[in-house]
Amino acid sequence: MTQSIQSPMLVRFFEPSRGKRLGVIIDDAVADVTDYAGSIAAWLRASSGRVEAAIADMTTAARAAAQRYPLEHFDHAPGPDLAYLLAPVDLQDVWAAGVTYERSRVARQEEAIDGGDVYARVYEAERPELFFKARGPWVVGQRAAVGIRRDATWNVPEPELTIVLNPALEVVGLTIGNDMSSRDIEGANPLYLPQAKVYTASCAIGPGIALGAHRSWPSAAIRITVERGGKIVFEDSVHTDRIHRRMDELINYLGRSNTYPDGVLLMTGTGIVPPADFTLRVDDAIRITIDGIGTLMNTVKVV
Repeated sequence: MTQSIQSPMLVRFFEPSRGKRLGVIIDDAVADVTDYAGSIAAWLRASSGRVEAAIADMTTAARAAAQRYPLEHFDHAPGPDLAYLLAPVDLQDVWAAGVTYERSRVARQEEAIDGGDVYARVYEAERPELFFKARGPWVVGQRAAVGIRRDATWNVPEPELTIVLNPALEVVGLTIGNDMSSRDIEGANPLYLPQAKVYTASCAIGPGIALGAHRSWPSAAIRITVERGGKIVFEDSVHTDRIHRRMDELINYLGRSNTYPDGVLLMTGTGIVPPADFTLRVDDAIRITIDGIGTLMNTVKVV
């Protein structure tokens, strides 16, 4: 399992003999910290007002953990008799921001039947586009299959830096998200956005949460490759310095008239848009890499 981790990474995993557990990737191993932290939700609640101290305490607990597993132990697709990584969410909802990169604005205008003036206006507007993406239990994790809609003809992955927030809306870490989208459905009418974005296995997050008390965007490249039959059929990259919105700006609007007692995750938009002649197919292999976090790997199925 290839990882590029510059800080401790909080993960959830399944171990056949013990069930669902909480761990921290540190020193090339997964330390079981379930007895210390309990769950993602419990730790996020306890981190409110003390993010840096909570991360330091979690790191200390990981180094002292009695049970450790090598990373290779989890390098499998989900299976009842195998150890594997789960999505690093439990009770948290996942939200997403749209049209936060110039490339996304242009692509949405290109795909829209009516010319997409609404996307041009939201790109420049004071209020960002934010929408609900998934409940925690719906989220797909590392090496699991993401879904493409059976009633859509143009399905694409959307690689996105994803921020993890505690109930106080303080950033505790970063992860990788894949905001799967049916472009033909959204392009037909912007009011179809929920159908284009929210369906079974439409949200993948992982491999874990790179812990850190961020207050601005990290300087990082976001890369994606899609393989089909062992050959790369799409690849592209973008840098986080192309994000049009500030981190605190998106968080501010996410928290307006809304509360998240167990924390929340926010996908921050995509700056990578495949060409119009590309659509995902069953069994495609998607790899999304973000500097300092690692690589999220998923296959594709029809839902």
